[in-house]
Amino acid sequence: MRNTERSDPDDAPLSAPLRRRARFSPAADAIGSELDLHLTGRHVVHALAPGFCDAASVYLLQRWLLEEQGRVTADPPQIEARRLALRIGADTAEDWEHLLPVGEVLVFPRETPYARAVATGQTQLLDGVDRHTVDRLRRTGPGDAGVDALLRTASFLIVPLRLRGRAVGFVACTRGPDKPPFTRGEAVAVESLGGRACVALDNARRYERERRTALAIRRSLLPDTGRAFPSCRVAHGYRPAGRDNVIGGDWYDVLPRAGRRLAMVVGDAMGHGPESAVAMIQLRTAVRTLASLDIGPAELMGRLDTVAGDTPGASFATCVYVEWDANLHTCTFVGAGHPPPLIRGPGGPAARVALTSAGLPLGLGSGRYEPTVLRLSEPTLLLLYSDGLVESRTADIDQGISRLAHALDAGSAAAGTGRPDALPSVCRQLLEGSPSGRATTEADDDRTLLLAELTPGKN
Repeated sequence: MRNTERSDPDDAPLSAPLRRRARFSPAADAIGSELDLHLTGRHVVHALAPGFCDAASVYLLQRWLLEEQGRVTADPPQIEARRLALRIGADTAEDWEHLLPVGEVLVFPRETPYARAVATGQTQLLDGVDRHTVDRLRRTGPGDAGVDALLRTASFLIVPLRLRGRAVGFVACTRGPDKPPFTRGEAVAVESLGGRACVALDNARRYERERRTALAIRRSLLPDTGRAFPSCRVAHGYRPAGRDNVIGGDWYDVLPRAGRRLAMVVGDAMGHGPESAVAMIQLRTAVRTLASLDIGPAELMGRLDTVAGDTPGASFATCVYVEWDANLHTCTFVGAGHPPPLIRGPGGPAARVALTSAGLPLGLGSGRYEPTVLRLSEPTLLLLYSDGLVESRTADIDQGISRLAHALDAGSAAAGTGRPDALPSVCRQLLEGSPSGRATTEADDDRTLLLAELTPGKN
């Protein structure tokens, strides 16, 4: 196989960016519109095939995707690349999944045009498929009509994807014998498209990395509510503010304590984004540490107030802490400037817990928090929540709490009690509601809730 240099009488006029983009389908304009690696790859191959070429694929170097920072030799013995997207004719990637699965990692030896394109940064313009690809396709689909059609390629174009002087992958295009071979001007057009795709792919990769980090933090913070607790079942729900946030300043936790007691907490560090998330993590960790000392709820909140005062970003955080004693059938509540819990007995209606004192937000140095103790003789639903469920720019918080209480009544009546899926179902309904009573697709503030079914006298 040899590189071919072909003259292109239209090279001069086609060098203009608008003329280059005119070669591709409108999908080219969508490149970079979404921070999603796979979707960006699909936009690239749909821009190329079937209008510009018969088949197109995008490969990204595995070491770039894995963000390996070690030094790479200028002429490595082989490269590893993952197939990000594929389009053959008007078919979708799913039509070829059995032969050429998206996500597959392939090894390309040094002598292949793919490795040459990556190593040299030079586009490879060939008059047919290379021997390595021929052998691999024949092993993959011996006798397959689709593979035989791919092997009849009469013109093969491999364009390296380079970002800030570093190879990150390549685009491969093929044409059959019924179409004219690729020209140098067309190769330049694909290079221009690849340059735009590189920026979009890098943005998507960085976004996905940050999202994975946030999701890993969020998963590590979720309490294990699948466990069985004495006389208690628990479910929870969380939705961060906005569309792109994954984690915010809200937190919740469930902490078993000695003597068949169970501590439940919901808190809210001011703001959204990473700063409030850091403050939230420190407050949540402090609550866990203090709970392990087996001190009373009021003393625990006082010490947490001290911790918040010494924690950047944690001042003015609100919190409500509840301890359920399955032996004594009592619930002890301590609030720190947080919306009041809701309770609902058999048949309803849901009502606010009348706290002895609402308490000041954490970090203000008051240190004075008073407990409120309720004795429960019948099965009771307990709802702890953050202000994102009851407060909005257009509705008073008291109205929001009343709406939430009515929603709890309606949801629990519809879901019933005793079924394993009843509490999670109610949580989902409450999260979907709006403090103002109006339909909404995005939350203005983080929404967090913890719903417990307390059953006195049941082990």
